[in-house]
Amino acid sequence: MVFPAPGNPAAILGNRIRLAPLRLDELPAHPQLPPSSRIESQHVTSGPGTPDNPPDNPATMAPLRTTQDDNESGASARHRFHEDGRPLLEPFVIAILDEAMTFIDDILPRRFKPTSEKISPPADSIVQLFKYEILGQTLREIPWESCYLPRNPPKNVGKTGEAWFARASEHPDEPQKGTASFSEFESSLRDNHSEHEAEYTPDVFDARLVLDWTTLRPPAENAKAFQQYRNVSMRIFEMGHKLPPPLSPRVFPVLVITADIGVSYDPDFIIVQIPVNIKTLPEAFYSNGRNLREGEDRLRRKKPTLGVYTSIERCRLIDTHIMWEMATASDAKGWLPM
Repeated sequence: MVFPAPGNPAAILGNRIRLAPLRLDELPAHPQLPPSSRIESQHVTSGPGTPDNPPDNPATMAPLRTTQDDNESGASARHRFHEDGRPLLEPFVIAILDEAMTFIDDILPRRFKPTSEKISPPADSIVQLFKYEILGQTLREIPWESCYLPRNPPKNVGKTGEAWFARASEHPDEPQKGTASFSEFESSLRDNHSEHEAEYTPDVFDARLVLDWTTLRPPAENAKAFQQYRNVSMRIFEMGHKLPPPLSPRVFPVLVITADIGVSYDPDFIIVQIPVNIKTLPEAFYSNGRNLREGEDRLRRKKPTLGVYTSIERCRLIDTHIMWEMATASDAKGWLPM
């Protein structure tokens, strides 16, 4: 294994908050998920992982590759997986949230370039806009198999890059016109994030809940800290976006993780969305075509184009102001007019 040089941005990029969708067998166990036949391997296998977006076919799934790096052995990493190869829930959540924190705290300020500023009504605050192009070569150099939670590199990784866009703004912590209190940010962004997105985003016509891991654990267990994270929720949604005719609607299947940051109460929370391939999951609605028969109206019965979307969003109270940061990357797939 050749590890990226410390100055290489790939060294701190993670292996899960990417545009390559997570497969069903890369998710923690859930009663609605089929048993995983991908058994964890103690040896490094050759060749790429499975394709980004095919149906999950157990016969073609590559075994999980574990490697040894300078800090911990492959055997230690295997303790974070069930015997069938699925990641355990707590290590899975910690890996993704740690990756998101590194992105917001290190990559955004160091790698993103400012592009412009704007006012975004009804808020009065200035919004700073940024962008960052992650090259395909950089994606290939990500330590996919030696991260805290190893992952097989998706097939064709690095064939294209990822175009990331970010925004940052500061808002007075006041429940008044032109701004909002931190508790209002919590209730609007952290709590029921996807449902609220459908309410305040005009082109979102559906936020379809597919799976929910949060309900599998008692509320008291969810309130306990996953290391530095509390009040963790994890759900899969299909987010439907309408486009003007003759374009087909876009649906983005996403794994959504929300959490408070800090072992005691700190006014600081994070939201992460990661694309996930749920085409073979019976509980899906748009990804498997069930909407064509069961859609509630004409729009929801249309055949959608499945896109991919990932985002990291953080809100924290600093003195008397709220810092709101968000970074996103997406690919709407299909044909779009320029």
